[in-house]
Amino acid sequence: MMKYLLLALLIFSINVPCFADDYNVYTPDNFQVSTVDEEKILFILDFSNSMNEYLENDRKIDLMIKTMRNILPTINVNTILGLRVYGHRVSFTPYDSCRASSLVVPLSKSNSNVINSKLSNLSPKGMTPITYSLKEAIKKDFLGIKGKKRIILLTDGGENCDESPCDFVMELIKTRRDINIDVIAFNISNKDDI
Repeated sequence: MMKYLLLALLIFSINVPCFADDYNVYTPDNFQVSTVDEEKILFILDFSNSMNEYLENDRKIDLMIKTMRNILPTINVNTILGLRVYGHRVSFTPYDSCRASSLVVPLSKSNSNVINSKLSNLSPKGMTPITYSLKEAIKKDFLGIKGKKRIILLTDGGENCDESPCDFVMELIKTRRDINIDVIAFNISNKDDI
């Protein structure tokens, strides 16, 4: 319980200027999925090396997987879900490491069990290409999908691929009102991390 209180204090002490009304930051214990009719949800999960770090007695990766396993059963089985991950592989060059983002479960109905099983097969290794992952989600994963779309990003922050998720989201807000982004943050203490 203490670690969740610490997380809450860290998050609420951060000024997060890049997130407007449809772009929100949560801690693992204060996030609840409430979907609108026909909303499509794409989870983007952080499997970068920093997720191996401990937060009190648990690794961040274990907390993230536990959070996912708490969220998935609360989502209506008819909701279209998908899973993109980043940082799950290491490459020889920084350029390739900053492109280590994959759609591992394409958007489809009744995907909770598939997503849950994929979580056990991945381990944190690489860089943190948050912005690249958001771009791939919007340009490729949601391509041709109509209606309301939501990205739920689970991360400990810290984009380290020379891009800014905040700048990208601020530009996205100007042109896309059909996409909602929620961030579930694990131990973020620097406002520039999200």
